[in-house]
Amino acid sequence: MSSAPDRLLRRLEWRLGRRLDGRLQGSYRTVWHGAGIDFTDLRLYAAEDDVRHIDWNVTARLDEPYVRQYTEDREMTAWLVIDRSASMRFGQGAGKESTATELAVSIARLISRGGNRVGAILYDNAGHQVIPPRGGRDQVLRITRELLRPAPKGRPGTTTDLAAMLRLAATTTSRRRSLVFVMSDFIGEQGWDRPLAQLTHRHEVVVVRVVDPAEVELPDLGVILVEDAETGEQLLVDTSDPLLRARLADQAGARETELAEGMRRAGVSAQRITTDQDLLAVLIDMVRRSGRGRR
Repeated sequence: MSSAPDRLLRRLEWRLGRRLDGRLQGSYRTVWHGAGIDFTDLRLYAAEDDVRHIDWNVTARLDEPYVRQYTEDREMTAWLVIDRSASMRFGQGAGKESTATELAVSIARLISRGGNRVGAILYDNAGHQVIPPRGGRDQVLRITRELLRPAPKGRPGTTTDLAAMLRLAATTTSRRRSLVFVMSDFIGEQGWDRPLAQLTHRHEVVVVRVVDPAEVELPDLGVILVEDAETGEQLLVDTSDPLLRARLADQAGARETELAEGMRRAGVSAQRITTDQDLLAVLIDMVRRSGRGRR
């Protein structure tokens, strides 16, 4: 009898095969390209170039912006940095944690099929786990197995230290320039934008923000008991109260604005997914965005 991780991986492989094969992959070994490390040439800066590749010494000497070009690696190392805090366990249906798990496993399998290596950093305030990058289906199965294990329970009254998660990611992935996926609901302590910017300076970073629709618009369920997943605080609320609904909508809008500003400061554009979306459609959109960015 197959295990739960194996059944999940087989199901996602079947869906990947039906939806992605022949649609996104060309002659290259993976839909996401590696980042080159061997310098080959200089050329004039173009509007679509990444400013991080500007050679400032040559630019100052020639009085025109020049960018450095690199030989692109044929083998890529990818990291999955996954927030497993208490707030990620919220959600209708499968919930945010399950959504992040399925997307992470799909990405890992898609990348590993080209002979590339995938590692993972599973983070919670109560502890973290680092799975060193390796290739092959067995590595994806190992990541799947760890993601399906119950996350450790944190201390009551604490919120997620997102900055610590990103600093851990920067330290763990420092040996080689990589493709890094950060998956989180970004509910936690402030101040994560600077370590995210530092991670982006070294690696190609794809931020995936996982959201449940109930976090954006409160459903009308009458009087219910709600609990803050991070702190454990409980409160009895009347979800049909129009004043309460309006106040919560304003708070949700303000939080969206704050998160967008933090992403802007970090120099990234977050991919927002909800727990009721088609994950394979999300994955296709992420790949296409990555391709446009490279061009």
